[in-house]
Amino acid sequence: MSPLTIAFLTFVGIFGCALFGLFLSKFLPEHHLSDESKETVRLAAGLVATMVAIVLGMLVSSAKGSFDEMNNGITQMGAKIIQLDQVLAHYGPETKEARDKMRTSLILTVKTIWSEDATTHPDLDSIARSTTTADVMMMIRKLDPQTDTQRQIKAQALQIDGELMNLRWTIVEQWHKSLPKFFLVVLGFWMAMLFTSFGLFARRNATVIAALCIAAISVSGAVFLIMELSNPLSGMIKPSPAPFYKALEFIGK
Repeated sequence: MSPLTIAFLTFVGIFGCALFGLFLSKFLPEHHLSDESKETVRLAAGLVATMVAIVLGMLVSSAKGSFDEMNNGITQMGAKIIQLDQVLAHYGPETKEARDKMRTSLILTVKTIWSEDATTHPDLDSIARSTTTADVMMMIRKLDPQTDTQRQIKAQALQIDGELMNLRWTIVEQWHKSLPKFFLVVLGFWMAMLFTSFGLFARRNATVIAALCIAAISVSGAVFLIMELSNPLSGMIKPSPAPFYKALEFIGK
């Protein structure tokens, strides 16, 4: 289910609970509407509201941290690709095949993740299955250096390619992380109960309904941000592809 769908369902659910609370208040016995009852419900709602606010804040912060990690990983990968290409260029023309393979793979990655068609879901598994980094490493291992300089360059290239492989698998593991579904269900239950209590003792008028609607949109927006930022390569909000575009300007030249 997409983050937008989850956010929409969250909005429908909690706003529906608020409207249900407004509807239910008409049928409550008079003694349930006493000041003591209202005060108790307000205290309970305040407790739940505090828990929801803390959890939402923590989740947004955690999701933003995951997004920043992915963004930093892409930046580092772009820098490592440029560095590896320049090292191979200094080795000699024997490395042209490896450099061309790196460029082709990078172009495919950019087209897959940052497709201009917003409706296309990126095939991230195909990137995870890619063996380009390992293939380039094998090409480097097969090089037959003739001078001490070439031997040093080969060792340096193997080290950079190893670092690049570690970065790649770190990014692959990051985009497979997901929030526990049961945790989201519990959070949704808290918000449903909270909005029901909001509507329970509120006056039924357009201003109250508009305020509850805006509050539901705001909370749903927070859920949308959490889901989007937790999956930075497959959603609407993605890290900048600038480091990869910059790498393409240098590879093979």
